[in-house]
Amino acid sequence: MVINLLMVEDNAGDVRLTMEALKEAQIRAVLHVVHDGLSALKFLTRRPPYTDSPRPDLVLLDLNLPIMDGRELLAEVKQNKTLLQIPVIVLSSSNDAKDVFIAYSLHANCYVTKSATYEGTLEVIRGIEAFWLRLAQLPPGG
Repeated sequence: MVINLLMVEDNAGDVRLTMEALKEAQIRAVLHVVHDGLSALKFLTRRPPYTDSPRPDLVLLDLNLPIMDGRELLAEVKQNKTLLQIPVIVLSSSNDAKDVFIAYSLHANCYVTKSATYEGTLEVIRGIEAFWLRLAQLPPGG
């Protein structure tokens, strides 16, 4: 099974690390990347320029984003009846208890602190694969 991942991340280095880790972990995924919360909302709701975008099976969401930050996007997604079933994994460099609390209060499905190293990123990606792609059952696409 090939899954669609939407990564909402403004840091090109983090995107590159994630792409390399997905490849090394041999996860069959199409990674779609947007760099701000507003673009992510357009992607998810299939508004221009994303009218043909697929519904992601998982969203990997950074919190600190330009235009619309990750918290605002998470609130929008979880209030939208057609989007709220999509699992959102917050991937943030922050391990601040307040950020974790806010993310879960906004109904994030998971909160993971990013690693600055490739090995750490690979461990995170393998953990996501083990739980979200092998153990958990994802909701059907819409």
